[in-house]
Amino acid sequence: MSHIHVPSEIPIQYLARSKTADRVFLGMFVLGLAGFVFALMIDADRAWQSYVSNWLFFTNIAMGAMLLAVVTWITKAKWNWSVRRVSLAFVAFLPISFVMFLPMLTLGESYFPWITEVASDPILQKKAAYLNMPFLLTRNVIGVLVLFGVSLYFAYLALRPDMGLTSGHPDADAGREAWRERLTGGWQGQEVEEVASYRRLTRLGPVFVIVYAVVLSMISYDWVMSLEPHWFSTMIGPWFFMGAFWSGIAATAIAVTFLKAGGGVLDKAMGRQQLHDLGKLTFAFGVFWAYLFFAQYLVIWYGKLPWEQAWIIHRAEEPWGKWSALLIVMCFVVPFAGLIGRKPKVTPIIFRSIALVLLGGLWLEKHLMVAPSIRDHETATLGGTELVIALMFLGIFLYVVRWFLSTFPLIQVWQPMVDPETVEVEIAPPPIPSV
Repeated sequence: MSHIHVPSEIPIQYLARSKTADRVFLGMFVLGLAGFVFALMIDADRAWQSYVSNWLFFTNIAMGAMLLAVVTWITKAKWNWSVRRVSLAFVAFLPISFVMFLPMLTLGESYFPWITEVASDPILQKKAAYLNMPFLLTRNVIGVLVLFGVSLYFAYLALRPDMGLTSGHPDADAGREAWRERLTGGWQGQEVEEVASYRRLTRLGPVFVIVYAVVLSMISYDWVMSLEPHWFSTMIGPWFFMGAFWSGIAATAIAVTFLKAGGGVLDKAMGRQQLHDLGKLTFAFGVFWAYLFFAQYLVIWYGKLPWEQAWIIHRAEEPWGKWSALLIVMCFVVPFAGLIGRKPKVTPIIFRSIALVLLGGLWLEKHLMVAPSIRDHETATLGGTELVIALMFLGIFLYVVRWFLSTFPLIQVWQPMVDPETVEVEIAPPPIPSV
């Protein structure tokens, strides 16, 4: 890390506000919402299945980007000094995600087949302590609130010291000043605030990682695995939350390439080093995603146990087989072949295109996690319903992320302090004088 140059003075840069972009994103949301309402009247089950899979996808991106910000903090990474705030920006979706999560809690037997089957199924009766709606609702509300709360608190601690440095900035408008006032209550001075935030973030980081793994695993059990309640997999939790991490890395890379396109200070600060490292992470976790996918498939298939195989068979045979094959191409073949060299990683348009393809594959993955388990055989596999609901989520997602980047500095102005013990390790001890 010693060769990575972090400027002593970092310019305060905001993403320019754009009423046109806001109208476009809100228009996407309204159009998607209208499509969702229409889909509810035509086929409510299909509409809710698409709603859940889209919620899983976009929430995973936000949580994965947060995990990237947290783990690079824990490891005291310096390479991402200029893109750390970009990862953090996706936290803005979490309050919206929680609101959009609440309607999912009203879904009953139309989504969870075990509700009607548990009375007559001796296997499900043995799982009744976990598979019951009161416990499901309780653990989901508490788990999501804790995870989102820890995420928002981490973002608050990361933003607060910057607010003291942005006071009186010429680009400050009413909205930016209002948030600066909210985030600087009880201000104790710049140096004290930086030290306090650093210490709290350092303690909070490991807590976040544990909560992240536990809650996202629980979500995968409840909203994916329980849809075929006889089937189980010990790998689905890691597959789910590491896929979320991968999507957060890819989304951060896409945002960085768009910000670099504006040129100037951002293009220089978010340079080839940052793109290359994001590219290496995207490539590496693409391989890891494939490993988790294949490790789950291999054990299930060669175990020759019918309950475990059923989940794979539903996605390998028609009408879902072609989508599963496309998923493998989008999530493994394209990123593996496309990012294996250095040039694609540091070429924004190539990197962005590959990242968009793999995100499209992960969106398809969430659809394939949900729909084949509970969709009527006479209903189409993928079509306008799924796309228009995705448009609804995408519109509000882009709106709030852009709001964050235009409200807070694009590059974190204050930089983490250096731990004394780290300095002592890096500095060679003085030679022992000879006697």
